[in-house]
Amino acid sequence: MAVTTTLPVAVIGAGPVGLAAAAHLLERGLEPLILEAGPTAGAAIEQWRHIRLFSPWRYNTDAAAVRLLAANGWESPEPTALPAGGELIDGYLTPLAALPAIASRLHTGARVVAVTRQGMDKTHSRNRNTTPFVVRVEHTDGEVREYQAAGVIDASGTWSTRNPLGTSGLPALGENAAADRISPPLPDVLGRHRRTFEGRTALVVGAGHSAANTLINLAGLAAQVPGTKIVWAVRGASAAKVYGGGAADELAARGQLGSRLRTLVENGTIELHTGFGIAALAGADGAVTLTSTDGRTLEADVVVPATGFRPDLDILRELRLDLDPAVEAPRELGPLIDPEFHSCGTVEPHGARMLAHPEQDFYIVGMKSYGRAPTFLLATGYEQVRSVAAALAGDREAADAVQLELPETGVCSSDVGTSCDVPAAVPAGFVADTSGGCCGAPEPVLVGFPTGLAHGRSGEN
Repeated sequence: MAVTTTLPVAVIGAGPVGLAAAAHLLERGLEPLILEAGPTAGAAIEQWRHIRLFSPWRYNTDAAAVRLLAANGWESPEPTALPAGGELIDGYLTPLAALPAIASRLHTGARVVAVTRQGMDKTHSRNRNTTPFVVRVEHTDGEVREYQAAGVIDASGTWSTRNPLGTSGLPALGENAAADRISPPLPDVLGRHRRTFEGRTALVVGAGHSAANTLINLAGLAAQVPGTKIVWAVRGASAAKVYGGGAADELAARGQLGSRLRTLVENGTIELHTGFGIAALAGADGAVTLTSTDGRTLEADVVVPATGFRPDLDILRELRLDLDPAVEAPRELGPLIDPEFHSCGTVEPHGARMLAHPEQDFYIVGMKSYGRAPTFLLATGYEQVRSVAAALAGDREAADAVQLELPETGVCSSDVGTSCDVPAAVPAGFVADTSGGCCGAPEPVLVGFPTGLAHGRSGEN
């Protein structure tokens, strides 16, 4: 780090990637200052503790964090088991956060509202790299404090900033006024939010993992409670990409989810509307009417916004960032994960060098590093922070030796078969690996969820 003082490295967020960053910093002899907006570690995951992850435990724990836990008598879960969000918290994050080495450096109820350099805004350059960072924090007791730091790792995620329902990146007309008819992004349909949905019409908007999970849980509720109706609206001309790779997916749970969803649509349990871009919402008589850009309407009692998330960049306004103009990820990473072009396979291994910004010793990691790109695996974040901690400690060789092995979706198309004949546009220099042979299949191959190889929305035309 350029700041040669005993100041800590500020870690924003105490989710899985934030705590992993702290563990790697400790192994490197650096002092982490962990700032978590929620009341506990993993507060965002707490909102979807009922959701089971697609990836088994072996992909969901970080090596440095496990070493720290194991030294204190922790027993690791079965590596092939699939944890729910709550199990990830209770069996991993809570014990990790309770360790003295972490707990003594963790501040909960500490919401970061701004990051800057001591005594200078982003226009000042002289001695910038050797000037400490200042992290302004609002605490739950109402006090606003500032902390100095030698480096900053932003692992705050994207959960707090969901994408709007409108098609232009803005809230649809009337969306804010209809807020009382809009549920959380991943409602606990069979648990604490059950009364919101039972015996009513639910409209799920979106074409990703969140939508698929909610739709299947709603189908379970409909089987128990007569009168529960499920409507599903997607912007695209097909729901193919949500069905995923089926048996070809290396994450079996992810493949099974798509297959189950397809069956529920085909048997009429779920009423699917494609090409439904939302232009407006209007509430009346306890219900809400959604109007599409082509004039069609749908009515529901409650709307589930499974439209994805975006990063909160306001807190970083005084820092010098270099972001991809489309995805809002670090510029070098953006083209590798842009959903316009990518929808399957594995993302290129990447670490501190690819995540770096003009603001020296500042890094965005974890889900937030993917900007608006929709799919992120914890294993990616763990390798990111291992590399970043090495870079901050001055070990450039270790920082550059990035290795990342992610499970394949087993598919290579985003449409219903045309991409084998008409190549999708891809960024310059990008090479797609089709050695799996999916494009030679006799039947159309359906798309997996975005993680990195060619064919995204560009292949839907």
